[in-house]
Amino acid sequence: MNEIRQLLLALDRTEIEELTLKTQEFELTVRKGTGIQSTAPASAVAGESSNLTATELHFDSAKMPAGTDSVSRRVDSTAINSATVSMAASAPIEQKFAEIPSPMVGTFYRAPAPGEPSFVEVGDRVRSGQTVCIIEAMKLMNEIEAEISGQVMEILVQNGEPVEYGQPLMRINPD
Repeated sequence: MNEIRQLLLALDRTEIEELTLKTQEFELTVRKGTGIQSTAPASAVAGESSNLTATELHFDSAKMPAGTDSVSRRVDSTAINSATVSMAASAPIEQKFAEIPSPMVGTFYRAPAPGEPSFVEVGDRVRSGQTVCIIEAMKLMNEIEAEISGQVMEILVQNGEPVEYGQPLMRINPD
């Protein structure tokens, strides 16, 4: 079950909308959306803090390990509703900021070289066309430029972390 929790947390950090995992023991389908339907063991999702607002989990009880035959329960909607509420409360704040997305898959770097100062810090003002970070892809260093002028409000990725295509790197408060 710990592996399922890790899978849900990893899925939550991506832009993947649906995932199906089939093994000899069970089938798991996870969808991001607005409705909640679940027939999962409570231990698979109970108490888990996640930004997934809707999840469907389907377990074939005939294939489940011994001792799990009567564990079908609905997901605790209060936990999911609180995650939804916290996301809804923060959404208007984030919408006024422009995001700088990653134009490619690669590794995010804040500075031109190790030991050198970062291109930008939270609170810095940037202008359109200014280099804000580097994405390394296939041993090539690609300078990423701000498309708008404004103030850096948030840097969403840690130095040296892998990034996906389209993943937000920074939030800018436009001028």
